[in-house]
Amino acid sequence: MTEANASERLGAVVVLHEAAEELSKLEVVWVDQGYSGENFAQAVKHICGEQVRVEVIERISKTFERLPKRWIVERTFGWLNRFRHLSKDYELYTELSEAMIYGSLIRLMIKRMAA
Repeated sequence: MTEANASERLGAVVVLHEAAEELSKLEVVWVDQGYSGENFAQAVKHICGEQVRVEVIERISKTFERLPKRWIVERTFGWLNRFRHLSKDYELYTELSEAMIYGSLIRLMIKRMAA
């Protein structure tokens, strides 16, 4: 989450910089049109390594269309909203929110593996 007067691209670069150690094996970054531009792609390559590709998922028509890769994110948010504790942002610390997300997704995977 960034300030209203800060750009989304700058916020994304800051997040990537903070998590640079965990992103050493990253190959592709999918972004929407708000993150397009050669400067953003170069910043991502500088932080994550030259092997990283930035792919912009663009709308082709003015009418509704299912965008590739976007459904993955939306589906995951839908799964997480089924857990009462994750339906709102109750946590004070982001580490605790992250732990709740991991716990919920682990529970979901175990439930599917058992079926």
